[in-house]
Amino acid sequence: MRRSRGLTAALALSLAGAGTAIGLVLIPEASAITQPVAFTADDLPTWQPNGIVWAMAEANGTVFAGGTFSAVRPPAGGAGAEQEAVNFVALDAATGAPTACKLSFTIGDGSATVRALTVSKDKKTLYAGGYFAAVNGTPVNSVAAIDIATCTPKASFHPKFPSTVRALTATDTTLYAAGDFSTVEGATRERFAAVDATSGALKPFVANADDPGRALQLSNDGKNILLGGDFFTVNGSQSHALVVVNATTGAVTKTYGTIPSMSVIKSIQADATGYYTGAEGTGGFDGRVALATDFNEKWRDQCLGATQFVLPYDGVLYSSSHAHNCTSEGQYPDGKRHFLLAQLTDWGNGQAPAPVGGFVRSPAKLGWHPTANDGIGEGIGPRVMAIADGGATKYMWVGGEFTLINGKAQQSLTRFASTGDVGAPTTPVASVSSVKPDEVQVRWRTSYDADDSKLTYRIYRNGSATPIATVSANSLEWLRQQASWTDSTVKAGASYSYRVTATDAAGNTSALSATVSVSVPTAVSAYPNQVREDGANLYWRYDDVVSPYVADSSVSGNTSGIQLNAPALRQTPGAVTGASTAMGFNGTSQQVYSDHRQTVGSSYTLETWFKTNTTRGGKLIGFGTNQDRTSNLYDKHLYMTNTGRIFFGVNPGSTKTLSTGLLDTYNDNKWHHVVATQGPSGMALYVDGKAKDSSNVTGSQAIEGYWHVGGDNLAAWPSRPTSNFFAGQIDETAVYPKVLTEAQVKNHYNLAKAATDTVSKVTATEDTYINQGAPSTAYGTSASLAVRGTAAYETYLRFDIPAAPAGTVLKSASLQVKTTTVAGAGTADTVSVVPVTGTWSGAGTTFKSKPTLGTTPLGTFAGLPDGTAVQSTPLDTAAISAVLGSSYSVGLTSTGSDPLWIWSSESTAVDAKPQLTLTFGAK
Repeated sequence: MRRSRGLTAALALSLAGAGTAIGLVLIPEASAITQPVAFTADDLPTWQPNGIVWAMAEANGTVFAGGTFSAVRPPAGGAGAEQEAVNFVALDAATGAPTACKLSFTIGDGSATVRALTVSKDKKTLYAGGYFAAVNGTPVNSVAAIDIATCTPKASFHPKFPSTVRALTATDTTLYAAGDFSTVEGATRERFAAVDATSGALKPFVANADDPGRALQLSNDGKNILLGGDFFTVNGSQSHALVVVNATTGAVTKTYGTIPSMSVIKSIQADATGYYTGAEGTGGFDGRVALATDFNEKWRDQCLGATQFVLPYDGVLYSSSHAHNCTSEGQYPDGKRHFLLAQLTDWGNGQAPAPVGGFVRSPAKLGWHPTANDGIGEGIGPRVMAIADGGATKYMWVGGEFTLINGKAQQSLTRFASTGDVGAPTTPVASVSSVKPDEVQVRWRTSYDADDSKLTYRIYRNGSATPIATVSANSLEWLRQQASWTDSTVKAGASYSYRVTATDAAGNTSALSATVSVSVPTAVSAYPNQVREDGANLYWRYDDVVSPYVADSSVSGNTSGIQLNAPALRQTPGAVTGASTAMGFNGTSQQVYSDHRQTVGSSYTLETWFKTNTTRGGKLIGFGTNQDRTSNLYDKHLYMTNTGRIFFGVNPGSTKTLSTGLLDTYNDNKWHHVVATQGPSGMALYVDGKAKDSSNVTGSQAIEGYWHVGGDNLAAWPSRPTSNFFAGQIDETAVYPKVLTEAQVKNHYNLAKAATDTVSKVTATEDTYINQGAPSTAYGTSASLAVRGTAAYETYLRFDIPAAPAGTVLKSASLQVKTTTVAGAGTADTVSVVPVTGTWSGAGTTFKSKPTLGTTPLGTFAGLPDGTAVQSTPLDTAAISAVLGSSYSVGLTSTGSDPLWIWSSESTAVDAKPQLTLTFGAK
């Protein structure tokens, strides 16, 4: 973001399978690249200069690049040797390699540079502007005309521009120039001028400006020309940075007073529907403005980050910048730099949204995110863009100061094609939970793909090679909401595992997510079910097993959390009785923030559990304008003081707080439940099911932002603690878009203490199988086990079964096995699970010494599919209850001839070892 004066020469949803999908956007089937984006984000091999590219133009499949450099070299790993290229290179649009056209732009004193390139309408002449005195030895004065067919300067074209020319545009008869000059051909022409396109003779066009000109764009009808730059007056009329003048005379036809004084216009481009500008500023305006054909403003993109170039193409506005803060557009907060962006040139429904801050917001960003870096020079990154025709393929060329593209070394020039997408989406991060006997919720943070915003997700259950469901969802780099699918074909008491992949429209597929597993309860889990039933639209349970994803367990299920600085996972015991876990925070840097920007209505409820002995206080939960950086604006928060009191605060213009009493402190290292509400009746604060404070304050700060748990700004708030960050454990955080009643709050507190089912998973301690075809062989150390009726294989499994926890009984039991990777490992035959009544050992048991088996099955598998799938079958609860607290053996038998091969306890494959899942609950 810069401002300078007096510059001189150097400068949706698709679903297949059982269950339902939640929190997704309905989308049509995607094409090879998610439309309307026209280019992949995969950079192509391109020759690269050893300096900066300031200007580009295209004609007949050739891209011309000008700047400040002396040579070009092949891309990394490419063939060829470095070639001399003095401030100019011509490249084949389709191959990225230099052509035979060689031009050298030089000057006797100082450093020559090419700052502007444009091509005549008939594609026969290339015009160059900058600061130079000769082209291939032919004398010129900062502007030159090149015959494209012969690659030679036109000696007859030699207008005299005494200082830097920064922009050019041409008609059939006229070349317009913008820059730092104050005279042309000895006549006064301050920063803008027009010359004859053939001879270079000065034309009567006069548009004198008080500061440099940087951009030019003819109106679609050719009657006017838009001028951009640093200026504040043009022909005596006040109009900062942007003005429209008559294309023949230069007379001012429209002025602007809406560009901040510390901003300049760097680029102006047009399509059939209007005009687009790119701005750079310091503490001012850094984004883009769209003008209608009547030159009136349609929308304004106020993202901060020094926009250098705009390029409309096929309904999309591409831009180069280092946009780092799009808070004003309701998009990503201050942080990472985004160097290349795409957005619609107009709103999708044709209707402008309501103005915000006096300006209409811009159309949303699209899914096109090639990455770059600041690079050399001023550290701006990309500076210029051009679209070139390579036959059936179009190419987006980008030039500037960057030295990296998509994380790889590539200097100052790169290109992207309209076909050939090869980049796969990132691997989904999955989570799974079940609070009811008849359903499992599979959730994942949507993946990111650099050129596809519409991705297809496939959910695989129990290791099967065939997906059980297919779901489509939208995502952007900075907007990766959670997607969900509910499996309604599960059985109570059984265990299931899930993995998820993401596929883009070109068929590029991510790796499988890490396996997530769940045991389906035999009864409704009272506390989490009630939170969902009472309408939470954010519910973080902190049962996640991987970083950085925190699953949203609410019914709507799309506000996942992101862990910052690795808070501790799976802390036990959690706040709610049963298997739920908590998250631990260090009190100095760790937090969880929500992954997409939102607003909060006038009625809401905050709820969470905490446990701590800190004397430094900290924020429990709150709403702020940033994600991984300290928020500038922040309220609707619960925080703890150094003494352990709890405060609930809002800021409708000044800070308003509720608090627990001086003696009501909660840093006693015990679990506590806190709820804060605000609505039409005011504010209320509850701790451990009891009302603690209230007020009639109904307003809060109207901001867009993100939820934070465990830390964020607390500056200027009453009884501010030593630390903004909370040291301790937090569990079961929920946000509701309504006010919970006092009765509901008390019910939640009581339900958290009610007895719930617990699940024990017991892996086989010993196993083997026998083979009738090798009657004397023992297989006790084999990594696989076999079952068949004819000729016989039998498998034996031994488990050390725990006793029931005090006050509970066994409510369900199931056996889980996983087929191996050998072809035909599954079986079409029924496999019975029966008790083993005789003695056996893995080392000594053979077909000749096999144990006696019971005749009454404990359970059966009605066939097991191929594909290394995990399978589970319920077992007789009464029979297993009778052997709790003992070592117990079961056998797997069959009467058919189709063999089953499963992994043994010696296997290292994921989820492979045979195991029992035991669910215990209250008597």
